[in-house]
Amino acid sequence: MAGVRFTDLQSRSTAFLDCTSLTLDEFQQLVPPFEAAFHARMTAWRLDGKPRTARRFTVYEHCPLRTPEDRLLFMLAYLKTYALQVVQRRLFGMGQRTAHHWIHVLLPILLAALRALGDAPARSLTALAQRLGIAEADAATVVDALEEDPAPVTPVPAAAPASPLLPMTGRNGVSSVPKTLRNRRHVRAARKRTIR
Repeated sequence: MAGVRFTDLQSRSTAFLDCTSLTLDEFQQLVPPFEAAFHARMTAWRLDGKPRTARRFTVYEHCPLRTPEDRLLFMLAYLKTYALQVVQRRLFGMGQRTAHHWIHVLLPILLAALRALGDAPARSLTALAQRLGIAEADAATVVDALEEDPAPVTPVPAAAPASPLLPMTGRNGVSSVPKTLRNRRHVRAARKRTIR
């Protein structure tokens, strides 16, 4: 089951930018620290999150993410779209369990690579002030100004008719579905008769 690969997207710069939010040059700069962080993690941990005890990590022939570029593309596409694991597995041609494992392995690796490059997001006011090269009080005023800017509100016309869906989505009465009694020995999982 083949899926999206780096070799397919690298020649199409617009599609590559759409999938990753990075240009090809920015992507290529991120690959070496990402791969170094990947190998550092995989020497100590297995793909399923358990400690590595017996064999060292090798990329198998049928691995869905064989190259470092494919692994980074997988993670950046996931972060750009926040797709469900079902969608991510379809895009990259793997099982859902495998996609789940890869997401949870590659996310901390990407963060470690970004930290190594000095591009990780600032998680505190002190770190933000250091990154911007300003005093912490000045950084606080910048953050406060960003938080105080309200989102633009579009006025609703006064003569707008009520939505036709409103009466349809109101609360209904008590459900007609029989309750499942859990203290019984046998539980019926289907209706007795068919509803037409």
